[in-house]
Amino acid sequence: MPRKENDKRREILRAAVPVFARSGFFNSKVSDVAKRAGVADGTIYLYFRNKDDLLISLFDQIMSEFVTRAIETLATTRDVVEKLRRLAALHLNSLGRNRELAIVFQIELRHSSKFMSRFSRTRLADYFDLIRNVVREGQRDGRFRRELNEKIVTKCFFGALDEMVTNWILSPRSYNLGALSDLVVDLFVCGLERPGSSAHAMMNRAPAGGRKVSPNRKAHGNKPRSA
Repeated sequence: MPRKENDKRREILRAAVPVFARSGFFNSKVSDVAKRAGVADGTIYLYFRNKDDLLISLFDQIMSEFVTRAIETLATTRDVVEKLRRLAALHLNSLGRNRELAIVFQIELRHSSKFMSRFSRTRLADYFDLIRNVVREGQRDGRFRRELNEKIVTKCFFGALDEMVTNWILSPRSYNLGALSDLVVDLFVCGLERPGSSAHAMMNRAPAGGRKVSPNRKAHGNKPRSA
C-alpha cells in the first residue's frame, strides 16, 4: 500500500478509538468514525469492509506495533525474569497511557462475535509466542520448572496482565497501571509461598518410600489402584 494511503488508513484507525470507546462498538456508526477522521463516509470502505473489519484491523495494527517493540526490548537482555518484567511493563504501560484504547481492547473487542471467532488468528498469537519462548528459555536454563505446561504458563501470565488492565478500567480510583508490572511478575515467578515455609517444605520433601511426589500429582491425588 502506498505511503499516503497507509497514512490515511492509520488516521482512520486512530479516529476509531475514541468513537468506539465513548459510544461503544454497537452504538457507533461508520459515519461517526469518518467524521472524526475528517473523511467522507465512503472513504472508510476503501480501506475496510465494514465496522467489524475496522475494529479487528485496529487490534491487529496496535498489536503489530506492540510485538515489534516487544521483540526490540527483549533482544537487549538474556535474563528470562527480566524479559518477563519487560513484557509486563510494556503491556501495562501501553494501555495505561491510553484509557480509551484500553476500553476498546478490554471491552468493545470482546463484544464482536467476528473478532472472538478469529481470536487465535489475530496478532495476539504472536504475543503469546513471545511469552512462550521466554518460558521455554527459562525451562531450558533450569530457571523455571520444566514439568509445567508452557501453554498454560503463557495463558496464566497473559491472563494476569489482562485482568489488571480490566480492573484498572473499572476501578473508581485513579492509579498508575504500569507501576504494577513488577508486582505481577514477582507474584508470578515466586508465588504466594514464603521461602522456608512449612508448605514449601511439604511440597518438596520425599515421601517415606523415598520417591518424591510431583506437585501436579499432589494436587490431583494418587490414582486408586485397579482391582
